[in-house]
Amino acid sequence: MLRTLGVAIAAVGLMGAGDWRDLDPETALVIETTKGRVVVEMAPAMAPQAVARVKTLAREGVYDGLQFHRVIDGFVAQTGNPNNRDGGTSAHPDLPPEFQFRIPAEAATIVVERSDGIEGLVGAVPFAGVRLPDGRIRGWGAYCPGVAGMGRQADPGTANSEIFFMRAPARRLDHEYTVWGRVVQGQEAVLTVAVGEPPKVPDLMLKVRVAADLPPAERPRLQALDPAGPAFAARLAALKREKGAAFTVCDVDVPIREAPAPAAP
Repeated sequence: MLRTLGVAIAAVGLMGAGDWRDLDPETALVIETTKGRVVVEMAPAMAPQAVARVKTLAREGVYDGLQFHRVIDGFVAQTGNPNNRDGGTSAHPDLPPEFQFRIPAEAATIVVERSDGIEGLVGAVPFAGVRLPDGRIRGWGAYCPGVAGMGRQADPGTANSEIFFMRAPARRLDHEYTVWGRVVQGQEAVLTVAVGEPPKVPDLMLKVRVAADLPPAERPRLQALDPAGPAFAARLAALKREKGAAFTVCDVDVPIREAPAPAAP
């Protein structure tokens, strides 16, 4: 785990209730694996078709029981193919690439601004991009730790069901693979699934559900530190001082906590 994440968690107790936002159950994917639970915050503003496909396959049960069939240490944990091998697809047609997106500036939190571009977050999902003359942002997903991408074959328009999770940063994938979300809880599970191509004894996605489809009592009650809030801004300033000129959006993890229990009436 990144040291910056540990620093953030240590400071959670100093943050007020107004510094947190609830995860939207319609864009939270809950993956029960043989190594524990993984929760992904999906980013429909960045990749609407990919997010819709992942939700469809989760709701159809396609992902249940599939192997992490290609896991490379220091790189990715790959899964999502119904045949448990590279090249497998679902019954749905392939998706077009969603390597870039355009959003209003107010839909993002900018964490780095340089003369040649910006880096920031859409929710918890990192991106790089540029400001446009109309005030909008043209961006692309940044492949930082925990980022979730769509696998594909050589043709950019062949994403289908395969998904992968970053075990380490690999910014060479920017512009090349669709980013659809980021792990906000359970990155330890992503880092501990069995390694191999394929692994000798692969780990599995046991159940994959959209949080909104779970009974309320079974949904993860998670809150993320709000990038628009003062606590996040103070934390960001501290990270920039620590990292100096080497600071990038991949140094920024968004702290997550269990939502406080409702107050008694």
